[in-house]
Amino acid sequence: MRVLIVDDFPDTAETAGELLRNAGHDCRSALCGAEALVAIEEFVPDVAILDIALPDITGYELLGALCLRFAQRPPYLVAMTASTEAFLHAHDAGFDHCILKPAGRVELLRAIELARKKQQARS
Repeated sequence: MRVLIVDDFPDTAETAGELLRNAGHDCRSALCGAEALVAIEEFVPDVAILDIALPDITGYELLGALCLRFAQRPPYLVAMTASTEAFLHAHDAGFDHCILKPAGRVELLRAIELARKKQQARS
């Protein structure tokens, strides 16, 4: 699957990308919302893992932009946050899934598997 990881901590984005690449996924990362918006012009993700607290826009705003950009078939949207409050609000905001930081291999692969199941159900 094609996965976009957006997190303002480079180590988090790199580690998550490496874990998912090692599992056979094509990953791109961005360190802010603006980078993510540029990346989606040439990389259409099946899954977008978005940090809620980004330096330029919130993960919620980025979620809205992705839903507009890919209105016909939005990516499976995963919130990634260290905030319990944001974690509880993520589904109401429109995220398909939410992961609490620090995210490990099991949580990341579970999110990808849920995305795969949703994609298969749509087909």
